[in-house]
Amino acid sequence: MSLVDVHNEWDPLEEVIIGSIEGARAPISEENPFTVDFSAEDGTAGKIPPPGPLAQRVVDETRDDLEALSATLVDLGVTVRRPEYVDYSAVISTPDWHTTGFYGYCPRDVLLAIGDTVIETPMVQRSRFLEPYAYKDLLLEYFDSGARWLSAPKPRLADAMFDWTAEPGKRLGEYEPVFDAANVLRFGTDILYLVSDSGNQRGAQWLQMVLGDRYTVHAAHDLYASTHVDSTVAPLRPGLVLLNPARVKEDNLPEFLRGWDKVWCPEPVDTGYVGDFAYCSPWIGMNLLVVRPGVAIVDDRQVDLIGALERRGVEVLSQRLTHSRTLGGSFHCASLDVRRTGTLETYR
Repeated sequence: MSLVDVHNEWDPLEEVIIGSIEGARAPISEENPFTVDFSAEDGTAGKIPPPGPLAQRVVDETRDDLEALSATLVDLGVTVRRPEYVDYSAVISTPDWHTTGFYGYCPRDVLLAIGDTVIETPMVQRSRFLEPYAYKDLLLEYFDSGARWLSAPKPRLADAMFDWTAEPGKRLGEYEPVFDAANVLRFGTDILYLVSDSGNQRGAQWLQMVLGDRYTVHAAHDLYASTHVDSTVAPLRPGLVLLNPARVKEDNLPEFLRGWDKVWCPEPVDTGYVGDFAYCSPWIGMNLLVVRPGVAIVDDRQVDLIGALERRGVEVLSQRLTHSRTLGGSFHCASLDVRRTGTLETYR
C-alpha cells in the first residue's frame, strides 16, 4: 500500500516530513528569483543578504525547535521522517546561470503530495533547483511502496522569465510552468493554487493536467502577490478556515470557500528576525500545522490567535519555531504531510 495517501490539510496525520536546518546558508546573490523572498511588508523589500552560512545561533536554536516539534508529533503517534544532509555550499550551474544552494528547512516548498502522488515541483528560486536531492531516499521508499512519483519539467529560469521592476505579483513570466508546492492547498477534490511571484498561471495549468478530471485546480489571482499561500489561508477542519484579513476579502476569496465559516486572524505578534533581512512578514505567525480536524500546532507567542482559535472550538498545541521570520517558515512550511487517515471527498 502506498505510503503517500493524503487528500486535504486536516485529516488525522499519520506520516510527516519535518525539515532540517543542517547546512543552511544564504546562496550566492544576484538579481534573480532569490529576490522574491525579500519583498516582505517591513521595509526589507528587494534587499538580498550576503552569501554564506546562517548565524550559528539560528542553526542551533532551530535544530532544537525542530527536534521538539518532531518529538511532539511522535508522541501523537505520527511517523516523522527527515531529509538527508546536502552540501548547500556546492555550486549549481546551467548554461544560463550559477548559484549555490539554500536549505532543507521547508519540505513544503519542494514536494507536493496529493492522493497517492508526490510531485517534485518546478520551483522558482535557482538556489533550490536541486533541493529534491535531500529527499531522494524517501522518494524511492515511497515509490517502492506504490506511490506515484512525478517530477515537473525542470524550468530553465533564465533572466527573461523574470521582471523584478514589475509590481509584486506580476514579476513572473509565463514562458514555462513554475511554482512552489507551498502555493498549493488541498481541500479534497478542490485544489487551491495561488498565482503569485512564486507560481504562475502555466504552473496551475500543468498541475490540472497532471491531476486530471477528479480534481479542480482553482487558480487564485489577486489574493497575495508575493510568495506562498499558507500565511494567507489555513483550513482548520471541513467548513472552517483561518484567513489573513490584510490580504483576503470576500470578493477575492475563491468561490468554493465563500460558504465556509471564517476565523479572521488577529494582528500577529512580530517575533523579529536575526540580521538585516526578513524572509517573510509577521503574518508567518498564522502558519500552523493541523494534526487532526480542529487540532493545530500553533506558535506559542501568538496569544491572540490562540484565543481566537480556541473560541471556535479548535484545540491548540503550543510549540515554537523561534526563527520563523529569519528562515521564512513556521510549522506548515517546515513540514510535509504525506499520509493522513481519510478518503478523497468534495467539501463545497
